[in-house]
Amino acid sequence: MGQLMTRVLDVLWGKEDRRLLMLGLDAAGKTTILYRLQLGEDVHSIPTIGFNVEKVEYRNISFTIWDVGGQDRLRKLWRHYYKDNDALIFVIDSADRARLHEARSELHHLLSEPQLLDSILLVYANKADLPQAISVQEMARLLQLDNVAKGRPWYIQPSCAMTGDGLVEGLDWLSEKLKEVGSHTYHGIRQDETIQPAAAFRPAAGSLEGPAGGGW
Repeated sequence: MGQLMTRVLDVLWGKEDRRLLMLGLDAAGKTTILYRLQLGEDVHSIPTIGFNVEKVEYRNISFTIWDVGGQDRLRKLWRHYYKDNDALIFVIDSADRARLHEARSELHHLLSEPQLLDSILLVYANKADLPQAISVQEMARLLQLDNVAKGRPWYIQPSCAMTGDGLVEGLDWLSEKLKEVGSHTYHGIRQDETIQPAAAFRPAAGSLEGPAGGGW
């Protein structure tokens, strides 16, 4: 009875339930992002063996977020979580230059999966506060999303899971796109002035949108 009443109230208040799948290589910061969004604080995490699933209430949306382990031996299990997702969140360690091409390869594979074709894409370029982190423009060129994510909205948001910088901005974009999906697509990257590397700060360039048919 209680669950039924909750559903009725959600409908009356216009509350939406959305399912998000969060993937990425191991040590990218997925679990830290999940619990920063849910609890608003930094939670010490260990490598995920299997998955974590939590609800995050934001605006009038109840997000059920599935965080699946990213270790190499676990990635073959990702396919079991593809079904019925509204959006894919892909987390990349933007400071780990040695693994950026590996991350791109995994993301491109995900975008080719039939069960994810209708999922919009949010990329968290995590650890953007570190001095060795690549810029968002570099990330956009590396990922080549204009070529492989055609027909779906996508966005690259720099973030720092430890402090929470950039995470809400990503959810803001995601919330708006989930309302608009089906009417038009949106491609873009965001260079956030609030996330500053510890050294050699790269000047922010405001909010940048990728051309609908071109590449970076």
